[in-house]
Amino acid sequence: MKQIPNLFTLLNLFLGCIAIVFALQTQSYYFYMTSDFSTAISIPESLSIAGLLLFGAALVDFLDGFVARLFNASSEMGKQLDSLADVVSFGAAPGVILYQLLRLSYMRQENGLSVSIVFLLPAFIVSCAAAYRLAKFNLDDSQKYSFRGVPTPAVGLFVASLPLIQHFGGGYLDINNILITNWTLYAIILITSWLMVSNLPLMAFKFKNFSIQNSFPQILLLAIGLISAILFHWLAIPVIFIAYIILSLLFKNKTTT
Repeated sequence: MKQIPNLFTLLNLFLGCIAIVFALQTQSYYFYMTSDFSTAISIPESLSIAGLLLFGAALVDFLDGFVARLFNASSEMGKQLDSLADVVSFGAAPGVILYQLLRLSYMRQENGLSVSIVFLLPAFIVSCAAAYRLAKFNLDDSQKYSFRGVPTPAVGLFVASLPLIQHFGGGYLDINNILITNWTLYAIILITSWLMVSNLPLMAFKFKNFSIQNSFPQILLLAIGLISAILFHWLAIPVIFIAYIILSLLFKNKTTT
């Protein structure tokens, strides 16, 4: 029974590995950037599959903690194994997705096919920041009802949503032309990496009690998430990500005590 949570953790790692494989595939489809079909770029369809796999990994990552508490099977090994799985699923895999998105952003430019790998390697800054964040988290026992810095799964899901937004659209907002530019991607890389290694006080979804007063930021975030999902589809993930940070800072006293 005590190994069941670890099996969930290993499934998280397994899904992350498969996501990397799909992110590296070259099979493509044509995504039209304008309504008159005048501008099209070839985007690896398998990137969207990689994104979906990371959402599956996040679900399993949530369940392994739930199962560990259910069977009273929490252990130091499970904690370390969880971080090792997360560094693959929410560190290495998002780095590969960003690498591919950067490569495709340069393909839209003149002579983009000959772009130096030097301009693509910044994608893995996210992977390094994720590893640093996880190591720092393992050494800090105070991050139970709040976090210092953005958790790696949150950044991993943010990155995983980018190819899904381009594949399925952003609902009432069309920002695909903005998302596929290299400068936007560089900004995402730098900002999310800094957010992970920072000491910003951010809320966790572990409730001390279920009173509306103490849980108002979490309830508000859930409401924003629901409305965003209806209006913006996969674009809701970045919206929720931004709202999470803003609400954490606005309600710092409620989310860190």
